[in-house]
Amino acid sequence: MVPAPTRRLRFREMGDADLGRMAGLLGDPEVMRYYPAPRTRDEALDWIRWNQRNYAEHGYGLWIVETHDGAFVGDCGLTWQPLDGARVLEVGYHVVRDQQGRGLASEAARACLELARGPIGEQRVVAIVHPDNAASRRVATKIGLDHHRYAEVRGVPVVVHEHAQPSPEERNGMADTPSRS
Repeated sequence: MVPAPTRRLRFREMGDADLGRMAGLLGDPEVMRYYPAPRTRDEALDWIRWNQRNYAEHGYGLWIVETHDGAFVGDCGLTWQPLDGARVLEVGYHVVRDQQGRGLASEAARACLELARGPIGEQRVVAIVHPDNAASRRVATKIGLDHHRYAEVRGVPVVVHEHAQPSPEERNGMADTPSRS
């Protein structure tokens, strides 16, 4: 299962043939500025393997994102992440430097969010972002994850962006108090 193509983008599962592209993306110090360190080629291969396990277990993960003419944009998708003692579905994205600033991350992330809320049926989707990563925070806001709070994930301070969805009871007018999503 992959997101539907968008006006400019298409999605596909990662494979071994993507190692060079993914090593370049995840090894770029600018792209990985808000991570502890850029990834090595071996770590990029681990990233591909992790996503292949996600596809097998869940039917989704991070996908390769390309333009319709085949230009590599990066990766974007849905992965389960630890947050507040539970697992939450996160929409995540990385875009190669020469494709940044064109709205492609927002376009890809929106398609992934629609897949999560549609066929997958997961209403709570978050974006977990480094507090200083203004570009990724803008993407989260543009796709409707405009409610944010500060948290810690694996000992690292983060900003959690999500959509404040009403509970089913609230949507049906049966709740006495607002939810705290």
